[in-house]
Amino acid sequence: MQGLLIAEQDMDSRKQIADLLIEAGYNVIVTNSAADAVEGILKKAAQVVILGSAFDDLAASDLVPLLKQCNRNLTIILVSADDSLPVIRRLRKQGIFYHALRPVNPEDREELCQAVKCAFASLAREQGWADRAAGVTRYQEHTLERG
Repeated sequence: MQGLLIAEQDMDSRKQIADLLIEAGYNVIVTNSAADAVEGILKKAAQVVILGSAFDDLAASDLVPLLKQCNRNLTIILVSADDSLPVIRRLRKQGIFYHALRPVNPEDREELCQAVKCAFASLAREQGWADRAAGVTRYQEHTLERG
């Protein structure tokens, strides 16, 4: 099963992102604890993580290497209000898949949904889920055609 973990300290932001992605059809797990996030990753309940910029008094730059040690194939999408370009570059070198601003308008929400969709598609290609991903895509296309 493809799991999506939202690890965000801010309750309002966590709920907004979770509601958005549940509506988009994803199996979502939420946490406000770094320990729970690590546990979910170790148990392979999540293949994609949406990570807030600060978490349990840890900066994302401290948490990303730890999460990647737990699962080197983990796909991390960082969601933050603002980060400097040097910080984002360093986080990309540490292995984040994408950086998105906190969703505040429909375009931001669509961007986050597209980032998650691309993350799962990338995992599908890397891990041989291509047939499964293609099946979902064909089903979605068929549904759209039928109306």
